[in-house]
Parts: sequence; structure tokens; C-alpha cells
Amino acid sequence: MLNQNMMSEATRLTRAGQLVEATALLQRMLRGESDPVPSGSTARAAPASLDPPTIDVKANVVADKESLRTTRLSSIPLQRKGADTFKGLKGLAGLNLRGPMNRTPPATTDIAPEGTRFITGTFRSAEGSRNYKLFVPSCSQGKPLPLVVMLHGCTQSPDDFAAGTRMNFLAEEQNCFVVYPEQPSGANQSKCWNWFRTGDQQRHGGEPALIAGITRQIMRDYPIDRKRVYVAGLSAGGAAAAIMAATYADLYAAVGVHSGLACGAASDLPSAFVAMRQGGASRNMDGAPLVPTIVFHGDRDTTVHPNNADQVVEQSAKAVGLKAKVIDGNVPHGHAYTRTLLTDARGRAVSERWNVRGAGHAWSGGSPAGSYTDSRGPDATREMLRFFLEHSLPD
Repeated sequence: MLNQNMMSEATRLTRAGQLVEATALLQRMLRGESDPVPSGSTARAAPASLDPPTIDVKANVVADKESLRTTRLSSIPLQRKGADTFKGLKGLAGLNLRGPMNRTPPATTDIAPEGTRFITGTFRSAEGSRNYKLFVPSCSQGKPLPLVVMLHGCTQSPDDFAAGTRMNFLAEEQNCFVVYPEQPSGANQSKCWNWFRTGDQQRHGGEPALIAGITRQIMRDYPIDRKRVYVAGLSAGGAAAAIMAATYADLYAAVGVHSGLACGAASDLPSAFVAMRQGGASRNMDGAPLVPTIVFHGDRDTTVHPNNADQVVEQSAKAVGLKAKVIDGNVPHGHAYTRTLLTDARGRAVSERWNVRGAGHAWSGGSPAGSYTDSRGPDATREMLRFFLEHSLPD
């Protein structure tokens, strides 16, 4: 049990906006240290240094051979509860994860292909304002095109996230717009989306309203196919993407969650620590439209426990009569993976769950030009975009 006095003090610090201090205090609790601050004290906890996750950047190739097996949904061990792959909380993705502090900014050629545009814009509303970067493909005239909303992780920027995922290069191939909302340090010290706050888990308010506002602004100003708008994110951005699917199912045709958490997995900083350490319960979405979801998660992620991927899938796949198919594959000289597909009676994909074996907290198949990428994994960017373009909103 966590020390009750320390938990109360961490809650007080959170409500006071002192996230770094609250983070340090919670880390001491998780290490089993005694309460250094009496309950109700106004003394500030000293910040603690957080180790970043280990991120490997090796060969980037995708396997073209897979073994296939079909099974019943009830028999799928999507992820063992309490898996021994979790070895402790090394960072707080979504709160205080160290990132590309000393990295050289990515080169323009790593962000977007030649002949395209990557432009800056701003959205303003009663909820506040957010800057964003918009990728405009070279052939953007004519019929309406799909739009992908990409939500970066902690300490990242739109440029960094675009370079690491290479989404703009794939979007140029598939002729899609891509928008990258930017979370400023004024909203969160580590530039994380505040997925763990109840006020940022609701429709028509907080950060979901800002992200939806950016989405609609792009839809209004550019030739966007309103039935083919998608949202994806990494870590805190993945958790925010899950929230967008839960709160704006009428806006997004599909969602991609990489190393993230389900909507409602936490309601404050203390519960965020618990959710990240062992997996958090997802919010009951009974009656809400289900948004097709593709999930990527490394089974050696020591920042966001892989159990959270199961919660995302469960939140998005509550329909009955689903059929499951399990595909095993591997990346040559890289990670093996298990891909679990759930389809409804019409054969429509409800969800895909990619369990990347041996991978940590990083974008699978990403480029070392960006932070938090692991190029030894299957190509999450290509697979997400493929999944997205298979779905559209109903008439």
C-alpha cells in the first residue's frame, strides 16, 4: 500500500499544478521510502531524476512471411496480467518523461518529401489555443482526401514526431493530409497531453475540444473527405487519441494507439502512476459508437505497462460475435510480433492488436531521425495508415 500521507500530499501538489514535485513524491512511494513531508505540509518535494526508456535504433525492414492461425476470441491471451516483462517504472510517459533534450533538430528532408508543404497554423477557441503543423501532399487538388491527426508524445514536437514516424512520407504515397497538434510546455511542463485529467477526457471541453477544433478547422479550410478522418498518437499522445475516439466517435473513422492507455484509465496523477505501472481500467463506453482501433505496444515497455493495450482493445471491441485471427510474424534481424485481428459478422475489422516482442517504449519501425523510435519493429506507420484507409464513417 502506498503511504496515505504521501498520497494525500501528492494529490495536493497535483491540484496545485506542481506536477514535477508530485511525480517525485510518487516515485519515492513506489520505491517504498518513508514519508518525508507531514500530511498537509506546504513544503515542496524535490524533483527526482527520471531515467528515460531504452530506445534502440537498428535496421528497418518488415517481414514478408507470416504464420497464420485462427482461434476463438475467448481463448486469446492478449497479454498476461502481471507479466514479468514489466521491470519497474523508469519514466512517466504523459507526465515527466525525458526526451530529445540534446538531439539535433531533424533535417527538413527527414520531415517531409520534396514537393510537399509542411506549414504552421493556429487554432483558437473559448478553450484556448494550440499551434499545429499541417502536411499538404503534392497532389492535394481535386477530390476530397483523407486526414490523419497525429498526437505526439511527451517532450516531442510536430517536427520530431513527423521525422520519427515518417507519416508524411507514407501520406504522400497514399495522398493524405496529416495534421500534428502541438502541446506547449505552458499546458504541461513536459509537453504531454493531459490524458490523466478528467477535464481532458470529455467532449466539448479541455484538450479534446482543442484537438477536435483543429481537426474541424482543417476539414473546413482544405479538401478533406469527412468520412475518412483518423487520429493516432504515441504514449501520452496515444492515450489522448483513445480519448478522442471515445469522445468524438462521430468525427474519427478509426484510431491508432501506440504505447498508450485507454480513455478513463486514470483520473489524476496518483491513479496515472498505478495505470502506467500495472494497467488501468478503461471507462465503460456502453451505448457509445465503437471506433475501429489499431494498437501497437512493446511487451518490454517499462514506461506504460503492456496490459494497457488490452484495455484499449477491450474498450473498442465490446460487440458480441467477434471472430479472432492471430498472425505470428517477425522482422528480419528485428522483433517478432503477434498480430490479433477481431472482425464482426460482416468481416469488418473492429480492432488490430500488435504485440511487438522485445520492444520497449518506442514507435515501432520508426526512423532514428526522431525520438523514441525502434526501427527493428514492424512498421507501425504503414500498418496504421493501411488500417485507417480500410475504414470510413457510415453514411
